[in-house]
Amino acid sequence: MLCDGGGSNSASRYVFKEDLQELANRLGLEIRVAHYPPYCSKYNPIEHRVFPHVTRACRGVIFQTLETVRYYVSKTETNTGLTVKVGILDKVYQTGRKCAAGFKKSMKIVFDTILPKWNYTAVPQSM
Repeated sequence: MLCDGGGSNSASRYVFKEDLQELANRLGLEIRVAHYPPYCSKYNPIEHRVFPHVTRACRGVIFQTLETVRYYVSKTETNTGLTVKVGILDKVYQTGRKCAAGFKKSMKIVFDTILPKWNYTAVPQSM
């Protein structure tokens, strides 16, 4: 999984690692994560392959409603067959979350030997 360097999924956020650990446990799979260093998200392939086309599809449009955004983003397509499927998440996310007490000691996050701050694997815990 490639992740941006900032925001709620930042490499330094243990809340993200806790949620990742829960996902690994639920799926029973190891999840490998590589974060882009701060200010390097411009190298993220999704930003080069999708965002320019979304920007083109929305050019000149003033977004006044969520439905307007959904409509124009869903119209994104290219001659080579790229299309965009849009789903609206209406969940309200809690702000100011902290990781559970003791998570850092009990987590099964294995940090890489090279750039361990940005590269690690969430290993499922046996239940």
